[in-house]
Amino acid sequence: MVTQAMDDWDALAARARRARRSKAVVLYAFLIAVSLPIILPYFWLVTIAFSAKTGVAETAVLWRSMAVVVPAVIAFWLVAALAQNRRQLWIGVAAVATVAVFCFALLVGPDLHLGNFIFLWEPDFASVVRSRVGEVRGAVQFPNVWHAFGNSILIAGSQTAIVVTVASLAAYYLSRFQFPGRSSMLRSLLVLHAFPVLTLIVPMFLMLYWIGLLDTLSGVILVLVAFELPFAIFIMKGFFDAVPWDIEMSALTDGASRRQAFVSVVLPQVRNGVLAIAVFTFIRGWEEYIFVFTFLIRNSNWTMSLYMYWVRDDVMGVDYGVVSAVGVFYLVPSLILYMAAQRYLMQMSIGGVKG
Repeated sequence: MVTQAMDDWDALAARARRARRSKAVVLYAFLIAVSLPIILPYFWLVTIAFSAKTGVAETAVLWRSMAVVVPAVIAFWLVAALAQNRRQLWIGVAAVATVAVFCFALLVGPDLHLGNFIFLWEPDFASVVRSRVGEVRGAVQFPNVWHAFGNSILIAGSQTAIVVTVASLAAYYLSRFQFPGRSSMLRSLLVLHAFPVLTLIVPMFLMLYWIGLLDTLSGVILVLVAFELPFAIFIMKGFFDAVPWDIEMSALTDGASRRQAFVSVVLPQVRNGVLAIAVFTFIRGWEEYIFVFTFLIRNSNWTMSLYMYWVRDDVMGVDYGVVSAVGVFYLVPSLILYMAAQRYLMQMSIGGVKG
């Protein structure tokens, strides 16, 4: 009787394991189907950037890469779904990775090259593109890519530093102090964020011209900060509201000043919110195109987004390998920043309560 009962429990446990694995396989299949349309364009971009100039070579490298990477991704997720313990998981992942690297090196490796990234170290990039695509219809003077890279870093970094500092102080003040018009100011923040910013591009152009900041990086930074601040303040206020007043009161009771309590006690509690605002502000400044295209005129003030646009311009002749290589170079800082901050972003939720 006891043996029969144990057999029944074993059968139930085995059925539960099969059900969990079936659900995991269906879930991973769904995630693969949803992820492919997002990942495929980036994968294609990288493939073209590291391929030869001719379209035939690009297509061949793309299909061979897909033939290796897609089965490898499916195999990785199947291993993750079916592994019964951590040891089986690591063995399966190592086996799939080894086979994938071997197949990639065998099928795709001989066709990869770095010729498209010549713009990184060639000062006279325009002549290089002319030699690759033939005659052009006009003379185009390209700036050095590192100069455009520095301008983008300056704009995105300055915008991020100003927005984070001002938004933190303003949100703290709105969260902790009562004053006439406070509710109206909070509603105004939402209303300001609801306006399409492109409708203000002409007034902004005229204002920058009148104050002498047109065609300057400072003018672009000022405009981007003005558009980014309302939403950043509104988000940061939610984080400060979630910090209990008792914590700050304890610091004040122990003799800390208001500034010391803000810096040492309150600010660490909203660290994830500050990092999230900083990351998203930097990315928005880094990829900004409309305002820099409108407000920056001289080539010496070009940013990476303008550099990307002019590289793909027909005046220079379309060289998809070079355009894709510039795109990969353009992606790297955002990717590094996001990878470095993703642990904190995953812990973030509106209101400052960890997920």
